[in-house]
Formats: sequence, C-alpha cells, structure tokens
Amino acid sequence: MTGYLLRRLVQSLIVVVLVAILTFTLLQMLPGGPTRAILGPKATQQQIDTFKQQNGYDKPVVVQFFHWAGGVLHGDLGYSYKLNQPVTDVIAEHLPKTLVLMALSTAVALVLAVPIGVYQARKRDTLGDYTVTGLSFAFYAMPSFFLGELLILLFAIELHWFSPAGPNGNTLGEIFSQAPSLILPVATLALITVASFSRYVRSSVMENLSQDYVRTALAGGASDGQVMVRHVLRNSLIPIVTLLGLTLPQLFAGALITEQVFNYPGMGFIFVQGAQVHDYPILLGIGLVVAVATVVGSLLADIGYAVLDPRVKY
Repeated sequence: MTGYLLRRLVQSLIVVVLVAILTFTLLQMLPGGPTRAILGPKATQQQIDTFKQQNGYDKPVVVQFFHWAGGVLHGDLGYSYKLNQPVTDVIAEHLPKTLVLMALSTAVALVLAVPIGVYQARKRDTLGDYTVTGLSFAFYAMPSFFLGELLILLFAIELHWFSPAGPNGNTLGEIFSQAPSLILPVATLALITVASFSRYVRSSVMENLSQDYVRTALAGGASDGQVMVRHVLRNSLIPIVTLLGLTLPQLFAGALITEQVFNYPGMGFIFVQGAQVHDYPILLGIGLVVAVATVVGSLLADIGYAVLDPRVKY
C-alpha cells in the first residue's frame, strides 16, 4: 500500500509540473507577450520596458518559470494587476463558490443516476430503456451553455419559477441565502453529468446481475429486492468512485461555462473575465489550481477503488 501511494504521488507530481510548464509556456505566447497582455494595447514601449524590469519579464522564460514556481511553493500565485489583489486571495474568495456548485450538481446527478441506471439494467432492451438512453445521450451531447440558456428560457422567462441569474455574494452564507437561485445552475451541470453516471451504473448492474453470486442468493431464497440492494447495487457502485475522480475536469469545464451563463461569481466566472481582459496571473493561477484538483481527484479515486474492491492489486 505504501509503495503504491508513493508511486502515485510521484506520478501526480510529475503531471502537475508538466501542466504548469505547458500552461506557463502557452501564456508566454500571448500576442505581445504577458507584459503587453497585462498593460494593454495602449501601453508605450517605455512603460513596457519598465514593467518588464520591475517584474522580471525581461529575463529568459526558463528563469521566469522558476521564479514563478518558487513563489508557488511559498503560496504566492502572483498578483492580478486587473483586479489589484493577489491571485491567492482571488482564488480563496471564489473557489469555495465553485466547489459548492460542483458538489451540489454531483450529488443531484448521483441521486438521479443510480435509480435510472438500475431501472435501465432491469428493463434492458425495452421501450423504457431505449427512451432513457436516448434522453441520456441528448443531455450528454448538449453543450452546457445551450442547456443553461434553455432552462433560463423555460423556467425563468416563460414560467417565472426561478431567477435567470445565479446567487451573488462575497461569502458562502450570502450564496446559500439565495438558495432558489442555485437551482438552475445546479440543474444545468447535473443533467449533463447524470447522463454519464447512469450509463456506467447500467453497465455495472447488468454485469453484476449475470454473476454466480446473484443466482446463488436467489436460489437461497432471497428476494429480487434483497439481492439488488444487498449485493448487486453495492458492488455496482464501486466503479462510480473512479468515475467521480475522472469527471473533475469535465465538472470544472462545465462550471466555467455555467457560471458565465448564470453570472455566478465562482472561479470559472473569474477565469472567463480574466481571459477577456488578458489577466495573465489569474489565468496561470487558476489553471494550476484546476490541474492540482484534477490530479488529486484522480489519485483519490484510484486509492478509493483499490480500498473498496479487494480484487484490485496494489
């Protein structure tokens, strides 16, 4: 177990470093470089030269990267010249709001996907199975911005049930105080995610239903419901642990667009705003945080799967 964890930690660290190098390099390729992106197109050459000297942008790219990486190791992700505050403070303020959105949408998706997947497995190759499969593929293929706009048109503009904008506030308390405004953003992410989860649950339940232990339990007098709850469902949900970790990038990407559609002040919203105004430090800092979160999620999923399933060898 210890050796397995060490190997995975080393692999995760290598991935994070490679992602940081790639992100840093790509942002260096912005038109005019990061200095021009930060100061804007109207900056004079003298202003650009002065800014480069003051902030180390006149040094080679490799030196700049190691200077930035050294700051990261000390908890310094840079300074947003557009927002006029440290990137660490910006992320600390907006990341919890994105995590709330992702956690709620994931929980809703799981609550819906498990019974849907079980129903499809038990009613496979029937009209109900085909209907749910068609709807699942439709939601899975639907862009989050398009689904969000549809929900706004239907439930906010036509029916006037919910607000077309997400909750706004500087704290989580203010966000939760506007809970009804969370419904449409959460529904947008959940409906896209539930399609993926339900397909995995369906396949896993079908595989477990064909196992010998199911026939043995039924022959021993257990009812269909008891076998499904005590044996099949419990074993079928193990792969979902891995799926949760692997869907983190998809959730972050969906949250990025969804927050913009609903004007929700999370980290995705700040990232889009930073991209529009070429806020180089914000883009670099958020990109690194997402990379770390994705790698950690994958690592936890692998460990969880190995712990829950005794058939997995470290």
